[in-house]
Amino acid sequence: MNVPLEMYLAAWRAARRYFRYETTGIEHLETGRAGLVVGYHGRPYAYDLLMLLVEIYERQGYMPHGVIHGAVESNAVLKWLSDGLGFVTGDGPAITAAVERGEHVVVVPGGTREGCRSVRHRYQVDWGQRVGYLKLALTHGLPVIPVAASGVDHAYIGLNDGYRTGKRVKMPARLPLWFGLGPLGLWPFSPPFPVKIRQRIGEPIDLEADGPIDMRHRDSLLRLHRRVTGAVQALLEELR
Repeated sequence: MNVPLEMYLAAWRAARRYFRYETTGIEHLETGRAGLVVGYHGRPYAYDLLMLLVEIYERQGYMPHGVIHGAVESNAVLKWLSDGLGFVTGDGPAITAAVERGEHVVVVPGGTREGCRSVRHRYQVDWGQRVGYLKLALTHGLPVIPVAASGVDHAYIGLNDGYRTGKRVKMPARLPLWFGLGPLGLWPFSPPFPVKIRQRIGEPIDLEADGPIDMRHRDSLLRLHRRVTGAVQALLEELR
C-alpha cells in the first residue's frame, strides 16, 4: 500500500468538494503523449494543480510527476511523502523514465515568488526570467501545456510579499516568510476560504514549431518564455 498516495488522494478529493472545483480543456492532457504542464501558482498553494493531479490519476491511472521545492530533500517526512507520490526536485532519470511512459510532468515556475504575495497582486503571472522549465521541456521534447484557475488567489488574504520578506530575513532553504489571513485567522492555522475554483487547461504549445531552439541562446528562451507566460495570463483573464 502506498500510504502517501492514499493520503494525497483522500485529502485532495475532499478539497475538490470544498472548492467546488471544475476544470475544462482536460482533453489536452489525454493525447497519450507526455507533456510539461505549466501552471499559475495561487495563494499559497497551487490548489487547482494539486486537484488536477487527482483528475489525471483517476482518468489515466498514474500520478503526474510534480517538480517541487528542493527543501523537501532535507526533511525526512517530506521526502517520504514526495517519493511516495513520484514527485521530483529537478531533472534526472525519474523524469526521463516518466516521459518514456507517456506521463505528464507538472511545474509552477512562479513558485513562492508568485504564490506568497500580498492582496495587491492577484492573478498576475510573475515568473521573472526563470527559463529552467523551458530547458526541461526542450531536453525531453515535451509540449508545454498552460494551466490557470480563478478563485485561487482568494483562498487567503495575503498580507505581505513572503518571497521578499524571506530573503530579507535570510530564511533557510530560500523559503518564504508569508502571512495570510483565512476565515479563522492566520495561515497555516486557518483553513482557506471556501472559494469556487474554476480551472482552464490551454492548448499545448510546441516550443519548436518554428524550428530547433538552441538552449544556450538565452534570447531565444526568453522569447518562448514570454509566449508561455502570455498564454497563462490570457487564461487568467478569460476566467476573470
